[in-house]
Amino acid sequence: MIDVGDGLAVAFKVESHNHPSAVEPFQGAATGVGGILRDIVAMGARPIALLDGLRFGSPDWSFRRAVAGIGQYGNSVGVPTVGGEAVFDDAYEHNCLVNAMCVGLLPVERLTRARARGTGNLVVLYGATTGRDGIGGASVLASQELAEGADEKRPSVQIGDPFTGKKLIEASLALVEGGLVASLQDCGAAGLASSLAEMAGDGAGVDVSLDQVPLREDGMEPWEIMISESQERMVAVVEPKRLAEVEAVLDKWELHHAVIGSVTDTGELRCFFRGDLEGSIPASLLTDECPRYEVEQEPQPPRARSAIAAANRESKAWIYEQYDQLVQSRTVRRPGMDAAVLRLPPSYRGVAVSLDGPPIGELEPFAAGAKAVLGAARNVACAGGEPLALTDCLNFGNPEKPEIGWELAQAIEGIAQAAEALGIPVVSGNVSLYNETDGRAIPPTPVVGCVGLVADVRKIPSRWRSGDAILLAEAGESLAEQAAVIEFLWRSAPVLSFAHDLSDGGLERAIAEAAAWSRAEPEVELPADSGDVAAILAVSPGQVTGLGWERLVQIGHVR
Repeated sequence: MIDVGDGLAVAFKVESHNHPSAVEPFQGAATGVGGILRDIVAMGARPIALLDGLRFGSPDWSFRRAVAGIGQYGNSVGVPTVGGEAVFDDAYEHNCLVNAMCVGLLPVERLTRARARGTGNLVVLYGATTGRDGIGGASVLASQELAEGADEKRPSVQIGDPFTGKKLIEASLALVEGGLVASLQDCGAAGLASSLAEMAGDGAGVDVSLDQVPLREDGMEPWEIMISESQERMVAVVEPKRLAEVEAVLDKWELHHAVIGSVTDTGELRCFFRGDLEGSIPASLLTDECPRYEVEQEPQPPRARSAIAAANRESKAWIYEQYDQLVQSRTVRRPGMDAAVLRLPPSYRGVAVSLDGPPIGELEPFAAGAKAVLGAARNVACAGGEPLALTDCLNFGNPEKPEIGWELAQAIEGIAQAAEALGIPVVSGNVSLYNETDGRAIPPTPVVGCVGLVADVRKIPSRWRSGDAILLAEAGESLAEQAAVIEFLWRSAPVLSFAHDLSDGGLERAIAEAAAWSRAEPEVELPADSGDVAAILAVSPGQVTGLGWERLVQIGHVR
């Protein structure tokens, strides 16, 4: 969470749902959206935007089903999907990537913590009932390579219910706004086992009675109840005197609920079933004091980037047009060009949001990490946003292999150095490992989300206009020089008609995208050697000299 001033904070995070989406693309992608929504709600924030990063072998049936799952969940819960990327590369043919990012808004003073507090307080589970769907999602799917027979793991994929998800969002925010909960936690990967372990700590413990959990299947064993990843569930810590008020809110939203345990001072997570102790462990061993080790690393020789598939050069409008982009009435700049912009009423301030991965075919891991950061930040800057903070999702193969361990470490270092050059923090994130099929790993693919602050949404670059000068903003090779270009972009944004980041496809493709977006034809003479070009800009001729940037090259004008 970051403070954006005027008493407001923005909570944001990106997570993966790769293996579930490879096995069952519709539900895998849909429940990935549902999970990241609940993460933001658990902070006490209202979700205001979704972004999705998709990497598939081709725009085939699996890809289209994943897009449909994203659209169905996001559209049903009333949160706009405003950005992301869709990349097609043979390297992801058998191990697709589905990364979902959510951005939420809340008053600073309403931040909700996940830690359990107050010995004797009650643990309340609410939302959907618990079943066997999703058992092993974290262990059977996420922590193993895919191979022949992966379809047999389909029962480990969670089943989403976006309408219950919508009720869960509204009920959770009502509980937070009413000051009725001491802490709140999403029930996601590994189910109650994970959420309760994360809530316990700092000397607090949790006792849970698994026979009190509302079930939708008969005969479930205690271990099944504990690790089920059934969707649309939240866990809250409630003072006994507030229980009736909490239950009234949950009844209003027609959500199942039950007191399943209490907060203790033992520091242990203890599981009971029909009065018998089924298991007990110090909660810290599952969180802060779990084993830590250095993965073995084996540096790899440089590898050339692969060719860009033709499908990447085609318009992606058919994808994002399936998503509701305007619900909640905050969207000022829609998806389709760099970052989206959402207004922060009642002022004219806004946030620019972007989700970006490394260039297509990038195989050098340090460069993949650094370029993902710089690309996301440039997107935000081109939309008039000052980059404030980052979130990342690290998609890699099996880290037990020394060459993958090296890729992971190098990409993290690339992200870190780029973030330091920009002077902004990485505030949240996720790892997705074991992305391999029959021993073939995906390329190093760190995906980075960026949130930036827009001073005035009425003054963001929009489209180039007749008579505008078309300029190139050139960057040097160092991270410091790249960061300087990004700062120039967001500071200049109020006087620019248009700005567009250069990425896959180079300058020629960027100009074609700008012309299509602006619905205006340019007169351009492409330079033989333009150096490292970061962005193309359009500005009225009288303002060119006032931009104060020594690395601007004019290459044409708009008819």
